[in-house]
Amino acid sequence: MNTKIVIVGLGGVGGYYGGLLAKKYIDDKSIEIYFVARGEHLKKVKENGLTLITETGTFIVQPTLVTDNVLEIGIADYVIMTTKSYDLDTTIVQIKPCVGPNTVILPLLNGIDNSIRIRAMLPGIEVWNGCVYIVARLNKPGVVESSGNVHKFKFGFENKTTNKLLSFETLLKNAGIDATFHTDILTTIWTKFFFISSTASLTSYFNVSFGALLTDEVRKSTLIQLLEELLLVANAEGAEIEHTIINKVIHQLEKLPFETTASMHSDFISQRNTELHTLTGIVVELGQKHGIQTPIYQKVYAELNMRMKN
Repeated sequence: MNTKIVIVGLGGVGGYYGGLLAKKYIDDKSIEIYFVARGEHLKKVKENGLTLITETGTFIVQPTLVTDNVLEIGIADYVIMTTKSYDLDTTIVQIKPCVGPNTVILPLLNGIDNSIRIRAMLPGIEVWNGCVYIVARLNKPGVVESSGNVHKFKFGFENKTTNKLLSFETLLKNAGIDATFHTDILTTIWTKFFFISSTASLTSYFNVSFGALLTDEVRKSTLIQLLEELLLVANAEGAEIEHTIINKVIHQLEKLPFETTASMHSDFISQRNTELHTLTGIVVELGQKHGIQTPIYQKVYAELNMRMKN
C-alpha cells in the first residue's frame, strides 16, 4: 500500500522540504508526493517542475501531482501544512477531502496553538506538532531558494513515541532532511516561539531591525520585560522553559546581521496581512486564561492592531 504525503503551501518551507521529498521518492512507487499550490506558482510548477536552489546545488523536481484541487489527491497518509497561520482555518477546510480516519496532519506554521486549532476543526484526527529552522523563500513562481545552511525540521506528538513517528523520521532523513523526532516537542516549539514572538512584535512596534532592538536602552529593556512576561505564560502552559531563554534570545539577536528583521515587520511595512494574532495576541489571551499580567504584550498588541486597521 502506497504512502501518500501532501505538502500544502509551496512557499519557502513547503517548497524546500517538499522538493527534497519529491527528489528522493520520484522513482519509488510506494511513496507519493503531492503539492498543493495556487495561481502562477501552480502554473509554473505544472509546466516546468519546481526549481529548488540549495547550498549544495540546483535541481528541478516533479511531484506525483501538483494541484489546487485536493479532490484529485484522495485520502492522504500525511498532510504537511506550511501556509501562513492566518490562512489556517481556510486551509483546513480546503484539505478536508484528503483527511481520513488514519491521516496524520503536521503543521509547520509559526505559532504555538496551530495543532489545537486543527484538532478543534477536525476532531478525532491525529495532529502532530512541528517547527522548522530554515531560511528559504519563494524567489518567483516555480523557484524556491534556501540559504544560510540551516534546515532543522523538528516534530513530535506530545510525549508519545510510536512506530509511526519513528518511521516518519526515517522517511524524512532518507530524503536528506535534517529531521528529529522529539518527545518534548512542546518545549521545542515554545523555545522557537520565544524568538519569533518577541522579535516580530518589537521590530514591528518600534519599526526597527533586529540589531536596533539592542542598541537602545528603552528598546532592550522592553524586549527583556516582554520575554519575562512570555516566560510566565509559557510555563503556565506547561512548556518547562528555563529563565536562561532570555539571554539566549539576546545572543541570537547579537549573532544576526544588524539590519535583519522579522517577516511580520516586513508585512507591516508592505501593508500586507500579518501574523499579529498568532505571534502577539495569543500571548495576551493565554495570560488572561492563567490570570497572568502581560502589560507590555497588551500595549504592543493594541498599538499594532490599531495600525493594521488604519
